[in-house]
Amino acid sequence: MGTVLRGAAQRLAAVSDTPRLDAELLMAHALGVDRQALLLDPSRYAVPADFDALLARRMNHEPVAYILGYRDFWTIRLAVGPGTLIPRPDSETLMEAAVAHFGEAGPRNILDLGTGPGTLLYAAMSEWPDAQGLGVDSSETALGYARANAAALELSDRVELQWGDWAEQVTGPFDLILCNPPYIADSEQLMPDVADHEPAGALFAGPDGLDDYRRIIPDLPRILAPGGVAILEIGHTQHISVGELAEAAGFKVACRQDLGGRDRALLLTRA
Repeated sequence: MGTVLRGAAQRLAAVSDTPRLDAELLMAHALGVDRQALLLDPSRYAVPADFDALLARRMNHEPVAYILGYRDFWTIRLAVGPGTLIPRPDSETLMEAAVAHFGEAGPRNILDLGTGPGTLLYAAMSEWPDAQGLGVDSSETALGYARANAAALELSDRVELQWGDWAEQVTGPFDLILCNPPYIADSEQLMPDVADHEPAGALFAGPDGLDDYRRIIPDLPRILAPGGVAILEIGHTQHISVGELAEAAGFKVACRQDLGGRDRALLLTRA
C-alpha cells in the first residue's frame, strides 16, 4: 500500500499542489474508509480495483472534491459536484470573523447570498443552533445540492432556500449576512482544475472582478439589521476597491486576513 501511495503521489505531482493528500483521499474513498483509518494501518488494506480509475480522473484535472462527492468545511461535510463552487479553506475566514463578532450568543437570522451548496450558511447555522437561515442562489444545480445538504445536516426545519438574483427578492432584516461572490477578473488565468470544471458564473465578475460587489453592496443597508454585520469574501488585492464601495454605501469597514496573511474578508457595519 505504501508503495502504491508513493507512486500515485509522484504521478499527481504533475497536476496537484497536494499530491500525497490527493492520493490518500482517493485511496480511502476507493476503500470506503476514512482517510484517518487508512493512515493508521495502511498495511491492512489491499489496493482496490477502481483506484486507478479515480487516479486517472484526478490526472485529468478533475477536482478531488468532485471525485469524492464532498468537501469538509468548518465543522461540517458538504456534498458537492459539477455545477457547484467547491468550498475553500480561505472562506473559513468569514466564519472566524462572524464568531469573533457575535460570540456564543450568535445571530438570530442569517442570510447567505450565493449560497452554493450551503457552504457559509450551514457552517454558521451549525455554529449557532438557535439561528434561522436563508440561502439565495441563481443556480438551480447549486440549490439542489444545498437542499440535500440541509437534509443531511438536519437543518431543513431551520433553513429556507430560494432562487434569486442576489438580494433583489430578499426582505430583511438579517443580523448576519454572508457572501462569497464571484471576484475574479475575466482576463485572469486559472488552473485547469478550476477553469475546466467549476462554474464560471461563480468565479468571474467582469473586467476588474468587481461587477457583483457593485450590485450587492448598495442593497445591503436595506436588509442589514441594526447592530448586524455583513461579511464579504474578497480577492486579496481588493480590500481598497471593495472597501470604497462599502463606504460609499454608508458602511464602516474592517478587514480580516486568512491564514496566509492575505486580506480575505471585509466586515461591513453601520457607520
